[in-house]
Amino acid sequence: MSMNGQYLRVTPGELARVVEDPEWVLDLADEDEDEDDETAPAEARHFTTHQTWNLLDFLLKRSLFPVDIVYGEVPLPEADDWGYGPPRYVTADRVRLAADALTGMTYDQLIRGVDHSGLAAAEIYPQIWDSPTSLDWARDLFVPLTEFFRAAASDGHAVVIWLD
Repeated sequence: MSMNGQYLRVTPGELARVVEDPEWVLDLADEDEDEDDETAPAEARHFTTHQTWNLLDFLLKRSLFPVDIVYGEVPLPEADDWGYGPPRYVTADRVRLAADALTGMTYDQLIRGVDHSGLAAAEIYPQIWDSPTSLDWARDLFVPLTEFFRAAASDGHAVVIWLD
């Protein structure tokens, strides 16, 4: 079993409902998950970073990224564990800040100066850091993640985030 980073765009009205009833959004995410596998990130309601979440977290924190877009920032009150901890969310204003910051960076900038052996020493999940080219593993998800956040920001959406 693997750990995957999950994202769900929600409107301000949906976010208010999520705060009152966190399980409601889990049902909503389950409904959208299969449909969004083929949907472009800018049009998707649900997005996954698959197993790259820990590497992305490491790289973004290292770059002093202004928003926690891997774990989320605000815990959902009284939410159950959705796999590997309870969900959290990022407000629409913070989604906009994240989208602006993501738009201004590239994956090459994020990995500049990072050594694969340092990732192994830091025990970044999953433990695949056996060669310098292993850093390229998350490259194909960075641009879609940026597109997902830009679209969410453009629509004034918040984002619910969890690991499962």
